[in-house]
Amino acid sequence: MKKIAIVTTHPIQYNAPWFKLLANEAAIDVKVFYTWSQVATNEKFDPGFGKIINWDINLLEGYPYVFVKNSATNPGSHHRKGIINPTLIFEIEQWQPDTLLVFGWNFVSHFKCLKYFHKKMPVLFRGDSTLIDETFGLKTFLRRIYLRWIYSFVDFAFYVGQNNKQYFIKHGLQQQQLIYAPHAIDNGRFAQPDDDYQQQAQLLKSQLGIKPTDVVILFAGKFEEKKNPFFLLDFLKHCTNPTLKLLFIGNGKLENELKEKAGKDNRILFLDFQNQQTMPVVYRLGDVVILPSTGPGETWGLALNEAMACSKMVIASDKVGGAIDLIKNYENGLVISLNNVTPFYELMEKLLADKTIATTYGKKSFEIINEFSYSKIVNAFSLFIHQKNK
Repeated sequence: MKKIAIVTTHPIQYNAPWFKLLANEAAIDVKVFYTWSQVATNEKFDPGFGKIINWDINLLEGYPYVFVKNSATNPGSHHRKGIINPTLIFEIEQWQPDTLLVFGWNFVSHFKCLKYFHKKMPVLFRGDSTLIDETFGLKTFLRRIYLRWIYSFVDFAFYVGQNNKQYFIKHGLQQQQLIYAPHAIDNGRFAQPDDDYQQQAQLLKSQLGIKPTDVVILFAGKFEEKKNPFFLLDFLKHCTNPTLKLLFIGNGKLENELKEKAGKDNRILFLDFQNQQTMPVVYRLGDVVILPSTGPGETWGLALNEAMACSKMVIASDKVGGAIDLIKNYENGLVISLNNVTPFYELMEKLLADKTIATTYGKKSFEIINEFSYSKIVNAFSLFIHQKNK
């Protein structure tokens, strides 16, 4: 039995399901060490949404875990000193794993783990940083030196996509140290039962006043600067077509300003933050789902995965880390440059003239997203663990 200790801050809906799948793999014993003990109640304040989030799906089911006491005076994953666990290394050693997997290095305890267990066992790393927002200058040069030192304590990194791979290579990891394990969501939960989700979406559309002939552009996420929601209001000023609807789903610090600028335009609709169980219905409200982020920090864009699993046409800016992996231009959507929005405007004009474009693109999205699955992640980790621990 091979034992892998996983160190990460808190349960999230994108990791817990594949932790469970990995724990069910033959001859693999998994234990997750959660380092942000204050969220053991499954509630946490999310500054992006501006409210306490309590997920409506079970994130602690099907795999062994422990919440390691976090002694930080200002606990949280938003800063380096928010995760301090004096007993973490001791608790990991007591469990006697063969392999260590660490999510993120920029926390006091996580980096200590990387350093301490380096050369004692294979140290694996999972992160999704990119070079997209990098600027040139002395600060970048010095940061690169620092990050090369950080990653010298990593034996193997599991990269999520093309931009993430280039980031690891730029910071000193070699090709043979990099293993592909794509970012994924629970595709099955978003895809099925499609008929039921479609019926619920049709009912909700009717309640929102959305007509069958309307074309709905959907934005789902936090109303914050890097998500660039005002991009859509600018587009609406350009496009006066009455069949166009913009549907904003979420909350955040820009909410009041967005609603104020939307004014009395009845083509703009808002829904509050929707929890996980309702999102498969919510994505089906849109004909196209868009993520026009400016960055910095939009390292992947998992909303695209979710929308594609719902067979949706997707559009994202080139500042979204996963766009290059997920979107095939004019097949399932479009990757746009915010410096040249003409291709986006032209595609939207075509969509407004022919809604079947969204259906065709959506079918291609569903085909593509099958390659971004939890099974791909688990297979990558399982194969590595068995090969390296023979």
